[in-house]
Amino acid sequence: MRKEENTQAKERPADENRYEGRNVVLEAYRSGKVIDRLYVLEGCKDGPVMTILREAKKQDTQVQFVKKERLDQLSQTGKHQGVIAVGAACDYAEMEDIFRKAEEKGEDPFILILDGIEDPHNLGAILRTANQAGAHGVIIPKRRAVGLTGTVARASAGAIYYVPVVRVANISQTIEELKKRGLWFACADMDGEVMYRANLTGPLGLVIGNEGEGVSRLVREKCDYVVSIPMKGDIDSLNASVAAGVLSYEVVRQRMLAAK
Repeated sequence: MRKEENTQAKERPADENRYEGRNVVLEAYRSGKVIDRLYVLEGCKDGPVMTILREAKKQDTQVQFVKKERLDQLSQTGKHQGVIAVGAACDYAEMEDIFRKAEEKGEDPFILILDGIEDPHNLGAILRTANQAGAHGVIIPKRRAVGLTGTVARASAGAIYYVPVVRVANISQTIEELKKRGLWFACADMDGEVMYRANLTGPLGLVIGNEGEGVSRLVREKCDYVVSIPMKGDIDSLNASVAAGVLSYEVVRQRMLAAK
């Protein structure tokens, strides 16, 4: 059975942003690779692993201690030695990159803030929409959310290389800081004001919540107003990436009308 599992692992397409084995992972850290997530075998605390964990702490990597069966499932080589690291497909941006992009275009900043998106396909689709809708950047949290993985890059159809993505430790605190720079924040929620009645012009941060729980209470309380998408069907919500697309293009519509 073990031999069959290893064979299957080798047959999977290689992910160039995944690092397996103690030496490989350690060198990835030491060479400056941005690691989004580190998987470590439960109970493993020998010297090399502790060294890797120290490097992970320096970079504030999200660490998960998992059983061997989980590592075997994640492994693409069958030689993980108790550690697998998943790196970012491209570099994260700085907040100033977003404001610089808006300034270069002569536009009010338009930012998408994603409060805990976990599905890489959703994040990729949102990045694609952000690029096409003219958003100047996307903000994601460091923890309890997907990072810029290879799957995200593929799902974004290349948009990941054009949209600045900033990763922050605390979404609520970041909103407070951006308010001081003149941004207003609209939170997407089903019980909000219908988006057609809300003013989505000017410097704006559009907050999209987690696929299951929506926008967290603390983040919602920091927002200036809550907006909703009209629902005419039998189910009560849209996919997070679809909702981001609908609301983003309402921002586009209102900005175009305001510019006339």
